[in-house]
Amino acid sequence: MQRASKAARDRLKAAMSRLARGESAALEDVYRATSAKLFGICLRILKDEKEAEDALQDVYLTLWRRADRYDPERASPIAWLSTFARNCAIDRLRTGKVRGGAVSEDKAAAVPDGNPVADAMLIDEEREARVHRCLEELDETPRDAIRSAFFEGRNYAELAERQNVPLGTMKSWIRRGLAKLKACMEAGE
Repeated sequence: MQRASKAARDRLKAAMSRLARGESAALEDVYRATSAKLFGICLRILKDEKEAEDALQDVYLTLWRRADRYDPERASPIAWLSTFARNCAIDRLRTGKVRGGAVSEDKAAAVPDGNPVADAMLIDEEREARVHRCLEELDETPRDAIRSAFFEGRNYAELAERQNVPLGTMKSWIRRGLAKLKACMEAGE
């Protein structure tokens, strides 16, 4: 899992580097990887979806102009961008652009963020892709049985009946397939 986390961070760092060089497609990559988390930060501070959307737009507009200021040696991309989003939301509070309902400026610094971090979302995507890659490495019979069991909710008896094999055989196929799947997943971490 730590390797996946590092890979997610490295992809985000690479996108930030491309963005600093003026590559517009990199902004889309950064946005896709971070917008949910940054929107959550803005929303928790501003307490209004429209205001949070406006603050998020400010974040990415400012990021486009200032991406070259990001220093990967000082902070992870998501930590830097989270601080950026928090500051944009607080600036909206300070300038009085926000309607009632927002938290006070003093309380904004302590607003917790319960959403999954962008790194975690990227890790989940990588893990899902690795599961599918590892499934493809299995022989057809156990692969199909495992897919049917886990993705369609079929039980051993249904699978054995479908394949016209004894229940014990189906259990063995799945047990051996899961062992190979586990080994493949562990090798990829």
